[in-house]
Amino acid sequence: IGAAMDCYDTALRYSKERTQFGKPIAGFQLQQKKLAEMITEITKAQLLNWRLGALMNEGKATSQQVSMAKRNACETASHIARASRQMLGGMGIMGEYSIMRHMMNMESVLTYEGTHDIHLLITGMDVTGINAFK
Repeated sequence: IGAAMDCYDTALRYSKERTQFGKPIAGFQLQQKKLAEMITEITKAQLLNWRLGALMNEGKATSQQVSMAKRNACETASHIARASRQMLGGMGIMGEYSIMRHMMNMESVLTYEGTHDIHLLITGMDVTGINAFK
């Protein structure tokens, strides 16, 4: 979620500094919608992780819950990185900003932390009680 927050902060800062048609792009409805959606998704992921941490401290967390949180965090960070890159336009792929680095890192994390589909199958098995791995 740290990568998502960095991308969001970068997009927010950039959108307040970059002007189009005489005003910051942060003043346009679509940009505000994107920023609002990003911070909402980040907050949801933070709350899920906070709750999982509380369950872990109580000794009540399950591996299925960990899998759900990992999938959600990776998916959220990847989505936020892409949305942030789009907000920056061509500048989003420049080394001057960390967004592209986060996008590339998230693509690798989606694989080596266990693929998105595997984590979904773990959650599905937890919900249904039926193993779909066979």
